[in-house]
Amino acid sequence: MDYRHLHILWTNADPTTGKLMVMMYAKYSMINQWWDKCTVIIWGATVKLISENQELQQEMRLLQNEYGVEFVGCITCARELDAVDKLTELGVALEPWGPHLTRLIQTGAPLLTV
Repeated sequence: MDYRHLHILWTNADPTTGKLMVMMYAKYSMINQWWDKCTVIIWGATVKLISENQELQQEMRLLQNEYGVEFVGCITCARELDAVDKLTELGVALEPWGPHLTRLIQTGAPLLTV
């Protein structure tokens, strides 16, 4: 288990929380080398938020391209919310995340839930 790899489980669809907590912490955790790797898991209502909110999309692209933050998402949520194409276009890797999340929790991996 890589204890220097932070996963941020992002389920809160509030845009301010997305910008000033999720995006900000992911960015500064990489800038300040608090973590070796940071992966943001887009799940539930945030699938719709990120597929529609251009400001958050721009921030996400910056984090991906400049800071190496990885964005992944729940394929089931994306299908339910008709956002598969948009998230794929944004570079979000879509998978069934239930097994991955379970493994993270069971192994005690660093997981921040927002």
